[in-house]
Amino acid sequence: MFAVIRTGGKQYRVAPGDVLKIESVASDDKTLEFSDVLGLSGEAGSMTKPSSAKVTAEVVGEGRAAKILVFHLKRKKQYKKMQGHRQNFTEVRIKAIEADGVTYTAEK
Repeated sequence: MFAVIRTGGKQYRVAPGDVLKIESVASDDKTLEFSDVLGLSGEAGSMTKPSSAKVTAEVVGEGRAAKILVFHLKRKKQYKKMQGHRQNFTEVRIKAIEADGVTYTAEK
């Protein structure tokens, strides 16, 4: 059982119990709800678009990714520029997938 959700401009394939890093999301309590579900799969080889679905997750932690270096160089012009970037992320654990009244949770 898995679902495809969209958050932060990206799409993720999630299943109950998965831990993933998404774009930084502000959350007062430690639970998140993703209502933008693009697809749902109950068995291997089939994908459907549910009429009403949501994915609930709990926030595990927050942090910053490894530094990415961007280097620009123009030969023979005495120009070079080095720039770094670290992206913020929120780490979440998928608790349940609800689709058309049926709830799928992680096996214990």
